[in-house]
Amino acid sequence: MRTSNHLIGVLNFLTFLLSIPILGGGIWLSSRANNTDCLKFLQWPLIIIGVSIMVVSLAGFAGACYRNTFLLRFYLVVMFFVIGVLIGFIIFAYVVTDKGSGRRVMNRGYLDYYLEDYSGWLEERVASDEYWGKISSCIRDSKACRKLARNFNDVPETADMFFERKLNPIQSGCCKPPTDCGYLYQNETVWIQGAGLVGTNPDCNKWNNDQQQLCYDCDSCKAGVLGSLKKSWRKVSVINIVVMIILVIVYIVAYYAYRNNKKMDNDEPYGEARMTKSQPSAFHL
Repeated sequence: MRTSNHLIGVLNFLTFLLSIPILGGGIWLSSRANNTDCLKFLQWPLIIIGVSIMVVSLAGFAGACYRNTFLLRFYLVVMFFVIGVLIGFIIFAYVVTDKGSGRRVMNRGYLDYYLEDYSGWLEERVASDEYWGKISSCIRDSKACRKLARNFNDVPETADMFFERKLNPIQSGCCKPPTDCGYLYQNETVWIQGAGLVGTNPDCNKWNNDQQQLCYDCDSCKAGVLGSLKKSWRKVSVINIVVMIILVIVYIVAYYAYRNNKKMDNDEPYGEARMTKSQPSAFHL
């Protein structure tokens, strides 16, 4: 009895500590929503899950330490739903970010992003006029493109140096024209048409050297946001999967600790099977 309760107490304290990375992941997504990814509703489920795990873990810890059957019962019921929600969030995150990635470009260090490579609920939400106006305004205000500028001993970055850079998805999709448009590099955010014909990509005609416009209305910019979201969600999902596995282990141990407490409350010797019914139920709380 004591061993089981001590173990569940230690594991719940560990779970409380592990809820900090989940909450931190939600806060990190929130900070990116304000100045990088610019999609401001994805972080809240993670923050709520993290806070819920904190509270429930404390209840389980107290229930194990003080052999409080009510707190353990509360822990078992609520944690069951929290684990279910966490599993659902992990599956949701992988499903909506499953499709789409940047395309490699010859003689370039960065990738190009195309909206046609993405599909599904998240793509429809980002590309919709209702959301894109707010997202593009957020990207513009974040000055993501202005941060591309580099100088070396007061000498502007050359085209060859720029082509070798590892741009993030939003910088690649929103701050320069797509490579297949054939624009010529002047500086990081100023490009002019080459001698040949402009490419058939619709984004070629949307590019504008006005620093308030650039490619913010391009499909490549929307694809860049989706590419950035995919990277952010996948990083957070790795933490969520690890925590979920530990939560399941803790939940199983907590159930047996609860059963032990219930036997003690009924003055049953620890380890003896309860045979007061001719046909006892196989599983009950």
